[in-house]
Amino acid sequence: MQRPRRLLAAALTLIVVTLAGCAQTSSPRADDAAPGGGTRYPLTVTNCGEDVVFDAAPERVILLESAPVTILDGLGVLDRVVARAGSFPSGYYDEDLTARIDAIDSLSDDIDTSGHLTMSSEVVLAHEPDLALGLPEGVTREALRDSGVNALIHPVYCPSGVGDASFDTLYDQVRMYGRIFDRSDEAESVVRELQARVAAVEAETADAAPRSAAVLYPSVGGGPLYAYGRGSMAQPQLTAAGFENVFSDTAERVFEVSVEELIARDPDVLVLLHQGDEDGVAAAIASLPGSEALRALRDGDVLPQLFNFTEPPTPLSVTGLELIVERFGS
Repeated sequence: MQRPRRLLAAALTLIVVTLAGCAQTSSPRADDAAPGGGTRYPLTVTNCGEDVVFDAAPERVILLESAPVTILDGLGVLDRVVARAGSFPSGYYDEDLTARIDAIDSLSDDIDTSGHLTMSSEVVLAHEPDLALGLPEGVTREALRDSGVNALIHPVYCPSGVGDASFDTLYDQVRMYGRIFDRSDEAESVVRELQARVAAVEAETADAAPRSAAVLYPSVGGGPLYAYGRGSMAQPQLTAAGFENVFSDTAERVFEVSVEELIARDPDVLVLLHQGDEDGVAAAIASLPGSEALRALRDGDVLPQLFNFTEPPTPLSVTGLELIVERFGS
């Protein structure tokens, strides 16, 4: 997807370099750098409280969620992906990247209304990966480890989460993958570009009049309504876009919320996350009992947005930030 031109132009004039520490839920050890700046193996990474040891850079990766795509591509290692599973909407990517993803063997794209994938460890192991990114229902870290396969979960999905999410959460994740794949220089280049783009948005929205917003995940076809709090990437994203998250008083990443609570907080703007059914989530929010009382619906200030443009923290979160500002202005 093309970045909004006015934000890209501003980003080219702003380079902000910040050295961030690694998140507690996924971090390399301090002595992982080899002479000359490359990664020293074996490399031990702590992920969701468990040590994951890499004897060498992964060569056969299986994607069990779509989020890592843009990080792997930015590091130049997407060609190491041997199979994928889940939803990979073309709306995330440009034509070239879409074609490369389409060329990767797809195991399943069957996700439920909450965006969850279910499959067996046997299907994953049949492709002989050395690294699995993501753990859908039916696949366990233990089953993969017993077969010599490492698994990594995005830190925000760990039971302990990352605390309050920030753009540093994203930068840490890029650097982590850079260490694992021995592509630290490429990781720093990706981080610098992302920092510049975020700084460009923040400069544009610095003098914006305060407005409120909520990021929601409506269940299509009936079911719970979910909202995103401080533990999600929605929080720093909305802040950088010039909005106050009406659910910023909740430390959780995502949680079920009643329509009555949403109406009581009555945000100026709604961002509706979905996995490819834009019309479905718009209809789902409009069909909630009493939703006509929401000012965002009355004023048409609603943005259906593909899920990975907000969660979890990846380069797509910065594109999502730009899209929010492009849609609602500053």
